[in-house]
Amino acid sequence: QVQLVESGGGLVQAGGSLRLSCAASGRTDSTYTMGWFRQAPGKEREFVAGVSRNGGTSYVSSVKGRFVISRDNAKNALYLQMNSLKPEDTALYYCTADDKWYISTYRTSYKYWGQGTQVTVSS
Repeated sequence: QVQLVESGGGLVQAGGSLRLSCAASGRTDSTYTMGWFRQAPGKEREFVAGVSRNGGTSYVSSVKGRFVISRDNAKNALYLQMNSLKPEDTALYYCTADDKWYISTYRTSYKYWGQGTQVTVSS
């Protein structure tokens, strides 16, 4: 089993920045791919960004150029640097991980999930 705990969410004005963190514990040798999903009220949970164990990345088009995903394998940590935030980025952000080698954009592809951290962007 892998446990994931997110932190770093909060309230920020449009144009501002936030950095989300995710701490992994347990069977971290299984966390080959890690990523972030988000879910806004009344909407489906959507893929935001993913990173493979060797550093390959993937982003949803709406955050490209604004968000940067990174990981520190030695610390079992995942990060999401979010810049130029927009009100439409407001959502509950989830950290996720799986033992697959490739990055998937489908939520059903991920085995482990955190509880989420709220990001609210005011206009």
